[in-house]
Amino acid sequence: MCSANTDVVDDFLEDLWLAEGLSQNTLSSYKTDLSHYLNFLNDKNCWSADLDLMQRFIASRVQKNYSSRSNARVISTLRKFYQWGVDKAKVSDNPAKRLVLPKMVKSLPKDLDETEVSRLLDAPDISTDIGLRDKAMLELLYATGLRVTELVSLELNDVNLRQGIVRVMGKGSKERLVPMGEYALEYLIQYLDTTRKDWLSGLKEEKVFVSQHRKGITRQSFWHRIKHYVGEVGIRKDISPHTLRHAFATHLLNHGADLRSVQMLLGHSSVSTTTIYTHISQVRLQQLFNKHHPRA
Repeated sequence: MCSANTDVVDDFLEDLWLAEGLSQNTLSSYKTDLSHYLNFLNDKNCWSADLDLMQRFIASRVQKNYSSRSNARVISTLRKFYQWGVDKAKVSDNPAKRLVLPKMVKSLPKDLDETEVSRLLDAPDISTDIGLRDKAMLELLYATGLRVTELVSLELNDVNLRQGIVRVMGKGSKERLVPMGEYALEYLIQYLDTTRKDWLSGLKEEKVFVSQHRKGITRQSFWHRIKHYVGEVGIRKDISPHTLRHAFATHLLNHGADLRSVQMLLGHSSVSTTTIYTHISQVRLQQLFNKHHPRA
């Protein structure tokens, strides 16, 4: 790798940090993408690279089975890097802007059917403190379709037990009100009146869901709890932290909810984001038809 290239990338990242205040994770992604690119260039000066060389770099990634999403991100990085080069008069043209973004395959979310969800929700042992807390969290997650981050971020003043509603601050600081349903409300009240009160012993903590360490439970800790219960009840699917959110949306649509209502409950800014769940519902309906219709 040409050391001059490495120095240029360092300058680029420093300017990005100063100008845009990007997070370390974002800067690390840029650095990783550009490191792969510089390795491909070997000792060739990055400012002499043309469109053909960049296309061969992307083709090499395709041959190594990098995903379309990953390659699209790399192209975006190259475009930004070479535009910076133009702005700094290091190069006269940005050949990366002529790279064609790969078509993104819109993957369907991993799905749990209603029986599997019931098994998962019934897994915690509610005779224990941890089990009761986990039961309340799982029931609330499935009843509201919250993101896991939104769930663990809930504070006491976000929950209206009398009306059975939670106030959620979602992406883009957009607030929404979501009903929690009878089951979630029942176990949430039990948890607040017993486990939470016992663990905190009068300590002030605004987060609704806490750990035995007397502070809010983290997203990672709760995700480990979910994986524990998934294994315990023998669900063999590779689920994600969003799985119960996906199940919430899919099962609502399967039972006749309209798309606009589901969009509002999920906090999607555009209904087009919510339409992916209609595909899952259609798949489910096709499976039911094939299984039960005499002429299928």
